[in-house]
Amino acid sequence: MLSKHEIEELIKGENLIEGYFSLDKQLTQNGFDLTVEKIFEFTGRGAVDFSNRERALPECREMMPEKGAPEDPFGWWHLKKGAYKVRTNETVNIPNDLMGFAFTRTTLLRAGAFTQNGIWDAGFCGKSEFLLVVENPQGLDLKQNARVLQLAFSRISEVAQGYSGIYKDLK
Repeated sequence: MLSKHEIEELIKGENLIEGYFSLDKQLTQNGFDLTVEKIFEFTGRGAVDFSNRERALPECREMMPEKGAPEDPFGWWHLKKGAYKVRTNETVNIPNDLMGFAFTRTTLLRAGAFTQNGIWDAGFCGKSEFLLVVENPQGLDLKQNARVLQLAFSRISEVAQGYSGIYKDLK
């Protein structure tokens, strides 16, 4: 796994991560904290098959945050128990000799929620989306730009061709 220093060098030298708010707050000893840009609730049914020929992504509706005070530039999402799709503020640009693993921040776990996500493949570039599951029966209040996910990186043998799926360059 890459260290804080190695991740920082890749951010500054090769734009490993763009669109972050604070390198000091988001860069950790073992990774980088990703923040919430948008939250969507599922309004339709999805379909997953082997070849992706019959894949159907579910319809989603963007949830708008509510401001607690007019002077506060950021609002809150008041989430009920359930599953939500989250999009990050940050854009990740993974070179062909790295891959990423994401983990729920423990603060989120202590609040009764967790994330589920796939591996960040070598060559992936774009914003990330993942599943946020709120298990707390009382729900969860989540503020815009909250840090919810820690992304760690590991070196791999360089792949000839990086990720080229439908989520590449997600904006």
